Amino acid sequence: MQIGEVIRKYRKQKELTQEEMGERLGVTAPAVNKWENGNSLPDITLLSPIARLLGISLEELLSFREDLTKEEIRALILELGERMKDEGYVRAFRWAKERIQEYPGSEELALSMGQMLNAYRITEKPEDPSQYDTDICGWLERSLESGKEENRRSAAGSLFHIYFGKGQYEKAEKYLDYFSEQNPEYKRLKAAVYEKTGRLDEAYQAYEELLYSYYTMVTLVLHNLYSLSLSQGERERAVYLAEKQAQNARLFDMGEYSALAPELELAVLEKDQERCLDLLEQLLESIDGMYAGLCSSPLYEHIKFRKVEEGEEMREFLKKNLQGDAELDFLKDSPRWKKLIGNARGCCKSR
Repeated sequence: MQIGEVIRKYRKQKELTQEEMGERLGVTAPAVNKWENGNSLPDITLLSPIARLLGISLEELLSFREDLTKEEIRALILELGERMKDEGYVRAFRWAKERIQEYPGSEELALSMGQMLNAYRITEKPEDPSQYDTDICGWLERSLESGKEENRRSAAGSLFHIYFGKGQYEKAEKYLDYFSEQNPEYKRLKAAVYEKTGRLDEAYQAYEELLYSYYTMVTLVLHNLYSLSLSQGERERAVYLAEKQAQNARLFDMGEYSALAPELELAVLEKDQERCLDLLEQLLESIDGMYAGLCSSPLYEHIKFRKVEEGEEMREFLKKNLQGDAELDFLKDSPRWKKLIGNARGCCKSR
């Protein structure tokens, strides 16, 4: 794209007429028309005012190139990889820098090449790798103002690791502001900073809370798969997934109650009276220690748990989930049922 085409493109985006543009720049409308048709070039003293008026950088005004397509960016990245293999880091870096300068408006190119060159300087080990910091970090910094959240987060993650690797932990931590606090990666990286800066209790707690949240997410996904399998009549798969839920509960020290609950759900669906009663008896026996294992587990040593009034949760459980559950009506004439629902005791729970 010639400079005149760049001017025409952004003038129209700004909804300016040639007359309005000429008036603001102190030139005539025919002069603007000549620029856009390629019959003349703006005076050098007008380049910066034109760029400001059009809301673009001087580099964009002078680039003479359209933004790159995804296919073009992919081709340049592949070429960078080939050049890295054939010519080495220094020459490949120089070539990449020229391409980024050639397409200054391509945020995607700067981000992709910055990340790739940062990775290559770890594997290729060029002499004095820190000499490339200014360029690489500068290219990544561009994407921190991107309109695409994915680009902002990706650039921030790369910059975090660059400064974290250099031991500049406070500077690295600032880039975590571009992550949502609910993002598991945010929590993991925050814990890593705590660890490196001597805030060990905070590091332990952050890692443990992250572990607990992973358990919750895995449990939900396994249960959703289990429900989907049942809805599709895939009993064997549902049994397998119920077993995985039990293994997951034991792996994360969630206690026997959490491990037995998925099996009970499957037994209820199948109206297996003896199996249901066996599992209910085991569940009731495990109520006292329902959260005791969790509270005392080394996995969650730095997470505080609160106790509740003895028997409170069990009574609620019996009222709502046993006696009031119509799906359990097939059990309620059994003497074993009448006996076991009286075995209510208390427990503690996680905050």
